[in-house]
Amino acid sequence: MKVLALIWSDESSWEKLSPEEREDWYAQYRSFASAADAKLAGGDELAPTRAATTVRVRGGQTTVTDGPFAETREQLGGYFVLDVQSLDEATELAAKIPGAKHGTVELRAAAEEEAA
Repeated sequence: MKVLALIWSDESSWEKLSPEEREDWYAQYRSFASAADAKLAGGDELAPTRAATTVRVRGGQTTVTDGPFAETREQLGGYFVLDVQSLDEATELAAKIPGAKHGTVELRAAAEEEAA
């Protein structure tokens, strides 16, 4: 099964880190990715929310606005796509994602089509 691990954290705390502290976090993420390689089907760090664009279509009209969909205490900073056998396995992996130490990792399984 494919499970999306969404990594949420306070983006302003990241911006306050020194270059050395940021490199330490990147090293932790590289280490996680290396150890979990067989279970990873993708993943990336996302650009800051100030670079986000939101698109809505209502009544046939497209509206494009700068910024994220909602103002929140934590922002989506990155993701991994996990290729696992169960949600329990995904949970074990998510606990090892460095962002779980200071933010939240939300797990969302891909919807499975029901056989007709």
